Amino acid sequence: MDLLRAIILDPQYHDVLTILKGARNGIVYGAKVRFPHALVMTFMFKSGSLKSKLKNIFMATKQHAQNLGMFATIYKTVMLLLRNANQGKQEEFHAFIAGAIGGLIVFKDNKSINQQIILYLFSRVAVALVKLPVHKNYIKEPKHTFPIFAAVVWGIVMWLFQHDDSTLQSSLRSSMVYIYRDSDHWTSLKTLLWHNK
Repeated sequence: MDLLRAIILDPQYHDVLTILKGARNGIVYGAKVRFPHALVMTFMFKSGSLKSKLKNIFMATKQHAQNLGMFATIYKTVMLLLRNANQGKQEEFHAFIAGAIGGLIVFKDNKSINQQIILYLFSRVAVALVKLPVHKNYIKEPKHTFPIFAAVVWGIVMWLFQHDDSTLQSSLRSSMVYIYRDSDHWTSLKTLLWHNK
């Protein structure tokens, strides 16, 4: 144990071990985030046997965890390679290159979980890019922008839902059908207030 502890604390192995820890953290975080989401969404909205539901939860959790672990591994590896190729100096653009390579390799398939992760990231990136000029003191922070942003986003999503809902991501569309279309129909007091259908 002392030899192993000495190795993992030895600075010469630090860079390689950051890749291992990044992979581990990606896997753990992916599982922590996906498992409760898959559990709730599966039991609320999926039909089928208990076995098929549990399999769906496991597969979704595994996919999310694998993707984040693999992305972290690729990202940290490419960052290390770029820094070493640049005489030990990290450049700002290295993060973009490493992220793009990892994104292309790990998230290239247009699958449900990949879509959810990319859409989550896209929304956070869009907000961050809007904040960046203020953060860098290029412009002053505008007042009252969030209510306008919220109104425009809700207006657009409701228009898309009413006029071409096939363009919306499937889980969003399912949620919107449940809230806005299923609420147009009932056959009794029970299906009005207690059960959806």
